[in-house]
Amino acid sequence: MERMRLRALLDFAFPPQCGGCERTGSGLCDTCLPPGPLIERGLPSLNVSALGIYDGALRRAVLALKSGRRDVAEAFAEKLRTRLPANTIAVPVPTTAARRRQRGFDGCELIALLAFGSRVAPGLMQVRGETQRGRGREARLSHRQRFRWRAAPLNGSRIVLLDDVVTTGATLEECARTVRGAGGMVTQALVIATVP
Repeated sequence: MERMRLRALLDFAFPPQCGGCERTGSGLCDTCLPPGPLIERGLPSLNVSALGIYDGALRRAVLALKSGRRDVAEAFAEKLRTRLPANTIAVPVPTTAARRRQRGFDGCELIALLAFGSRVAPGLMQVRGETQRGRGREARLSHRQRFRWRAAPLNGSRIVLLDDVVTTGATLEECARTVRGAGGMVTQALVIATVP
């Protein structure tokens, strides 16, 4: 209850602005949220569903999330809430420890917890801290062994990976290999945006 009052007070003093267009009202307005059906994309071992193309207002909103905007994470979570198939668990793709410290949270993990609650297993961790952001295609594809599973074995659980942006798909494929090594069955990923 106290948290809700604090949030209302903060929203009154500092009204939220859309991460896509900066219009006052919410972290992401209806105009900037992709309205259509999910965009499907195939990777070697995964089917990826994206809210939209990483461009324009959606790109600006993802960058606002990466800059630490929790209200944008809440808006993305609301949009994804009904997208997790029944009898599956969401596993968020983790950010680096340095970025988590800088932002105060892990964006994908926060979105997953807000959207899917108890159906989240945040068991992936980065053991090598290099980010994929800013790397070229060859560097992304050759980068391996950045993740490990740090939680209980998955014992055949059906998993859907959750990430913010998919470019080459190298990170999602590596996470899928790690999850499979921990006993999970993963053939799907859900992302905010895809690079065309």
